[in-house]
Amino acid sequence: MSVLRPYLAVWRLPGAPLLLGVGPLARLGIGMNPLAMLLLVHQGTGRYSYAGVAGGVYAMASAAASPVGGRLADRFGPAPVLLITAVTHPVGLLALLLATGAGSGGLAMIYAAAAFAGATYPPLTATVRGAWNALTDPETGHHHLRGTAMAAETTIFQTVFILGPLLVAGFLALAGPAAAIIGSAVVTLVGTGLMAYGRAMRAHRRPAAHAHTRGLGPLRVPGFVALILCTACLGAAFGATGVAVPAYVATWAGAGDGGQSLGGVLLAVWGIGSAVGGFWYGTRRPRSELARQLAWWQFLLGAGFLLLAPMPNLTALGAALLVTGTAIAPSLTVANTLVGRITPRGMLNEAYTWVVTLSVAGGAVGSAVAGSIVDRPGGVPWAFVFAGAVVGAAALVAGWPSGPVARAEADATRQVGAPRPGTRVRGGGLFDRRQ
Repeated sequence: MSVLRPYLAVWRLPGAPLLLGVGPLARLGIGMNPLAMLLLVHQGTGRYSYAGVAGGVYAMASAAASPVGGRLADRFGPAPVLLITAVTHPVGLLALLLATGAGSGGLAMIYAAAAFAGATYPPLTATVRGAWNALTDPETGHHHLRGTAMAAETTIFQTVFILGPLLVAGFLALAGPAAAIIGSAVVTLVGTGLMAYGRAMRAHRRPAAHAHTRGLGPLRVPGFVALILCTACLGAAFGATGVAVPAYVATWAGAGDGGQSLGGVLLAVWGIGSAVGGFWYGTRRPRSELARQLAWWQFLLGAGFLLLAPMPNLTALGAALLVTGTAIAPSLTVANTLVGRITPRGMLNEAYTWVVTLSVAGGAVGSAVAGSIVDRPGGVPWAFVFAGAVVGAAALVAGWPSGPVARAEADATRQVGAPRPGTRVRGGGLFDRRQ
C-alpha cells in the first residue's frame, strides 16, 4: 500500500476523481476517430486513397485549431470552450457520416466535414493537464504531488489508444463504421459535458485583462520552443516505430491478416511497458531537476530504440519493446511537468495544445520518413535507428547545462519560488557533473 500512497493522495485532490475517471473516457474519440473515419470513408467511396486524405485533413485541422482552443480556454476558462466543442464536434462527425452517403461524388463535402470535425475536437488533453497544474500549484500545498498527478494522467491516457481501436472493432462486428462514428460522437458529447461541469474545470481563475495572451503567446516564453521541439522528436520516434514494427512483422509473419494482427499485439505490448514505467515513476520523487530528468529518460528511450534494430526474431522484438516502453510515460510525464513549470499560468492551456500539435506533426513526419526507409531492402532496422537518433538529439537539447530548457527551468524556479525537484543536484543538464 505504501507504493499506492502517492496516487491515493492525488485521488483525494478536489476534482481529481473526475479527471482520472471521466477524463480518459471523454477522450476515447482520439483513439476511435482515425480508424473509424478511415473505414467509413472507404466504405462510402470505395477508395483508401480518399479515406487517407480525409484522415489527413482531419488531423491537420485539429492540429491547426488546437492552439486557438487553448487560448480561448485560458482567456474565458476551459468550461465554456469544452461545452461548445462538446456539441460542435459531434455535429461535424454526423456531417461526415451524411457526406459519405453521396460516395465519391461528395468528396468536397467529405473533406469539409472532416476539417470541421477536426477543428472542433475539444481541447481535453490540454485542459486536463492545465487542471492538474492548478490543483498542484505551489500555493495549494500539494505541489509535491505534481509529478505523481502527471504520471497518473499520462499512464491512464495510454488506455485511450488501446480501448479506442477495440471499441471500433466491436462496433464493426455489430453494425459497421457508421455505428463507430456515432459511438465516438456520443462518448465525446457526454464525456466532455461532464468534464466541463467538473469542479476542476469550473475552478479556473480567469486572468486579468492586461494579462491576456497576445501574439505568439507561449511561443515567446524562453525555453518553450526548445521543449516542444523535444516533444516533437518523441512524436517522430513514435510515428516511426508505428511503421517499423508492422513492417518487421510482415517480414517474419507475412503481410496477411495474421501478420497485421501480430503487429498490433506487439504495439500493445509496447504500450503496456509504457504504463508500467509511468506507474513506477509516479511513486518516485526524483531529486534532480526536470530538465536533467527529461534528458536521461530520452537518452534511455533513444537507446531502447537502437536496441530494437538488431532483434533476431519476433519474441526478442516483443521483449525489447516491453523494456523500451517503460521509458515512454516517464519521458512524457516529465515533459508535461516542465511545460507547467516554465509557462505562465495565464497561457497554460494554450501551451499544452502546442505540445499536442507538435507531437502530432512530429508523428506524421516520423511515419513518412520511416515509410520511405522500410520500403528499401533491409531498411526496417534503420527505421528503428532513425527513431533512436531523433530522440537522442532531443536528449542533447534537454540536457545541455546552459541550454534553453535548463535555463528556463532555473529561471522559472527562481521567479515563482516553487520547490525544486531536488536540492542536491546543481545545474540541470545531462552533462553537468557538479554535485
